[in-house]
Amino acid sequence: MPGKAPESGAIDFEKFWTWLSAHANCILRAGTPEVLLIDHDDFHWHMAREDENTYVVQLVRGKELVGEIVVMPQEIAYVMPVDTQNDDVVFELLVETEVSREVAYHFVMAHGYDEAEVSGGRRWTH
Repeated sequence: MPGKAPESGAIDFEKFWTWLSAHANCILRAGTPEVLLIDHDDFHWHMAREDENTYVVQLVRGKELVGEIVVMPQEIAYVMPVDTQNDDVVFELLVETEVSREVAYHFVMAHGYDEAEVSGGRRWTH
């Protein structure tokens, strides 16, 4: 349940997920406070919606699951891009209550978010 108004530059989670799914080949790292998945030349990312309350990010080698993160979209208040000192772009998926704001998930991408690429069902490689 969101408590505060999102910061300027925040991205709606559903728009971000649609964009992220189309840019799965551009994910460099993904994680939670407990888990970190790191891309590798032998791996590929698989994004899925098991149901309306369970989204899955999997890192796969061939047909072997390397690791996965289960994302609970109803918990995400918004997504915030974070400036870094290098070319990578970090996106933090934030959970908010009346008293706290926490990064529940993060994605490090090879490039920034472009809302124009959200629709169309295309898969992008940069």
